[in-house]
Amino acid sequence: MTPSRPHRVLDLAGIGIGPANLSLAALAQPRADLRTAWYEQRPAFHWHPGLLIEGTTLQVPFLADLVTLADPTSPWTFLNYLRARQRLYPFYFAERFHTPRAEYDAYCRWVSTHLEGLHFDHRVDAVHWDREAAVFTLDHTRLGTGATGRTHARNLVVGIGTAPHVPGALRTLADTATAPVVHSADYLDHRERLLAADHITVVGSGQSGAEVFLDLLRARPAGRERLHWLTRSPAFAPMEYSKLGLEHFTPDYTRYFHGLGEPVRDHLTARQWQLYKAIDAGTLAAIHDELYRRSITGGWPDTTLTPGVTVRAAHCRAEGGLLLHLDHAEQSTTSHLPTGALVLATGYRERPLAPLLSGLAPHLRRDAAGRHEVDDRYRLALDPSVTGTVYVQNAERHTHGVGAPDLGLLAHRSAVILNHLTGRDCYPLPERTAFTTFGLNTTGARAVAERRFAAEGTGQISPR
Repeated sequence: MTPSRPHRVLDLAGIGIGPANLSLAALAQPRADLRTAWYEQRPAFHWHPGLLIEGTTLQVPFLADLVTLADPTSPWTFLNYLRARQRLYPFYFAERFHTPRAEYDAYCRWVSTHLEGLHFDHRVDAVHWDREAAVFTLDHTRLGTGATGRTHARNLVVGIGTAPHVPGALRTLADTATAPVVHSADYLDHRERLLAADHITVVGSGQSGAEVFLDLLRARPAGRERLHWLTRSPAFAPMEYSKLGLEHFTPDYTRYFHGLGEPVRDHLTARQWQLYKAIDAGTLAAIHDELYRRSITGGWPDTTLTPGVTVRAAHCRAEGGLLLHLDHAEQSTTSHLPTGALVLATGYRERPLAPLLSGLAPHLRRDAAGRHEVDDRYRLALDPSVTGTVYVQNAERHTHGVGAPDLGLLAHRSAVILNHLTGRDCYPLPERTAFTTFGLNTTGARAVAERRFAAEGTGQISPR
């Protein structure tokens, strides 16, 4: 008996609705011939809600919205959002280049409520390849009701983002401590509880750690701040934000990085921490200004800022609170720090794809470190028996460099995916995006890549 074929097959199904897949959905929307659907287990769009601290801004210009750098005429630009909200003139007179984080969140939510085919409250449980029908099957559950469903698609795009990272030495503490132990991702949900503690320690010196420390500092009384800020990094260092330095976040650098060997890419990523793990210079200045202001009349603030420190272990104290065990590598010394609350600004890690794509595991190719191979069109490397494509978004830093999670490359990556999916230049992309020439013979390498792309055929969409 011949297996029945699916009645309705999508051209593209998206898993996850964060900024990356929301960008792709927005740019796909004008294509009437493209059948898409998008699934997200959260009930609505939210972008880092625990870190929408008053006064914080994006670290990229407003032009790094969901669509502008691929299509400034799109109805889903940030400027059109302002127009729809009758706020263009206030924005114009505010002379802002970097927008408040809360406003970016509101803008993305506005886009998500106007696009069709976005299914929130849907958890994708399993993904398989149906060889007979030449489609992917997605089994999903509607949360709240428990209703199950199945979607068929010729191609997938996975954009499940990152998850808060807690170092191994602190994971048990975060689960068992009675004193507040909070990842910075959940900071605002626990802010009042943290401020009630007699002493607070912030661990981590990225942008989140700096913003949390500054917010706590401003909320504590002068002379009785009782704040520690610790980091493994050698300094509370400013983000590399020079104009030529920012060219590491261009498609030109992404192409260059992707063409390097795996060991070289890994070595480079570790060295480039100041491009994406450091602190905005304005935030550092605001911290120093606040500390200086408090020193004018009240002596030195009761704060301790120490770089080069690792929290080796921690445990709950019998008398309450926590005890942190500290190592200082340069001095080869150890110490202990009692504290009443702990904020872990210890960053994020890409969510592993393996649990979601376990049904495709036999078909997926991996590099020497066991990571998924991702080509220059953001496709997972699959064996030839799978004729569909699985694209990934913000899961390719090991192959595409530090720009992978950057908001400024969202629209470009979405355009690359759509152009490949459709087999045509839906969104013509610039041949050059940086004044810097990364490496030698880049023109020849680009020409080879473009010839290879052109030879791949007419795309992934079947005719109606």
